Amino acid sequence: MTADFSKGAAWMDGEIVPVSDAKISVLDWGFTRSDCTYDVASVRNGAFFRLDDYLERFQQSLAKVRIEVPQTPEDMRDIVHAIVGRSGLQDSYVAMVASRGVPLIPGTRDPRQCGNHFFAWCIPYVHVIKPEIAARGAHLFVPEDVRRIPPDSVDPTAKNYHWGDLTRGLFEALDAGFDTAVLLDHQGNVTEGPGFNVFSLKGNSVRTPDTGVLEGVTRRTVLELCSELGLETEVRPIALSEFMESDEVFTATTGGGVAPVTRINDRVFSNDAPGPQTKRISDTYLSWFDRPEHRQPVTYV
Repeated sequence: MTADFSKGAAWMDGEIVPVSDAKISVLDWGFTRSDCTYDVASVRNGAFFRLDDYLERFQQSLAKVRIEVPQTPEDMRDIVHAIVGRSGLQDSYVAMVASRGVPLIPGTRDPRQCGNHFFAWCIPYVHVIKPEIAARGAHLFVPEDVRRIPPDSVDPTAKNYHWGDLTRGLFEALDAGFDTAVLLDHQGNVTEGPGFNVFSLKGNSVRTPDTGVLEGVTRRTVLELCSELGLETEVRPIALSEFMESDEVFTATTGGGVAPVTRINDRVFSNDAPGPQTKRISDTYLSWFDRPEHRQPVTYV
């Protein structure tokens, strides 16, 4: 029977398999403790976007969480190219994961005594904020009693699966009739949402939080292109009161790019429609996918 890769592919222990066949042990600390780190890149129109930047950040995350795998960045590049090439997906959401692994000594509580390992998978492209929601502008909810995990407990700059706070925020947002959530830190400053960074536009200035957030490659791309567009950029704490006085608000994520926000709690932005500056930034972001310096074409099997 011919393997079906149409829904995605995975690299596990040196073998490429359909994503539905990818498995890890129930004893793996990545599963039992969320003790892992990962990164997600995208393929658009048959080419990776800024893959080397994602690989660089992944290496930084590995060092921060003290996971060591035998694969080099070059190996990882080859692996993700191979799985996308095998899947045939022209637009894909591609994850690289390193887990603490299964304890080498049963029952140990010593994280140094686990078999660290790397795996990767790809699926059809994912929009964190669905296109139909982005078209009318996302509605965000800021819960009062759910705060971001402090960075001195879980470092958000090492991409991780510690989503307990984000999931609680999502439940509150969805129960209240909103699309998604953005969390505050314990000082009352805006941080991020489940899978995306947030930006505030005020006049000619584009602002994004500096703490409690993943330093996303898409976030970096937005800051770079805003400078190219002649907009001022600021990376600093943003209090909720300041955030709510923005002219425009938008999100940024590998899964979907730039998406406008038109409502936060009971505040309506841009006359309840995507703002002109956000559209300009989104259009520019999409155009960067065609820049040769950012593209790595995939060779398809």
